[in-house]
Amino acid sequence: MKVAGLGFRQDVTLVSLREALLAAGGGEGLAAVATVSDKAGAEALKQLARECGVPIRAIPPDVLAGIETPTQSKLVVEKFGTGSVAEAAALAAAGPRARLIGTRAISQDHTATAAIAVGDDS
Repeated sequence: MKVAGLGFRQDVTLVSLREALLAAGGGEGLAAVATVSDKAGAEALKQLARECGVPIRAIPPDVLAGIETPTQSKLVVEKFGTGSVAEAAALAAAGPRARLIGTRAISQDHTATAAIAVGDDS
């Protein structure tokens, strides 16, 4: 399974989410997009999921906490207990032995990040 994890600010736009996803590797072949559960209802995310034709996986903050990520943001570690919401959400949603395709990509306006993980069944 291939999953895109997304981290973003409250005021994110569809354009910024799309840009981060494209920079991370694009939406082709995705089974889902994932983010922390309190942001799963964001309109821009729902629009991106519709564009990609995939469901949104809402990952509880306690599941994200402690997931090892290559990227380490001090602010994200303090708030979520993991280094990157995008990387951790992708890994959590793609399954127990998932691996990242690459580190997170950032939109030009710095309001969105994306990372893609692949699980064992891909």
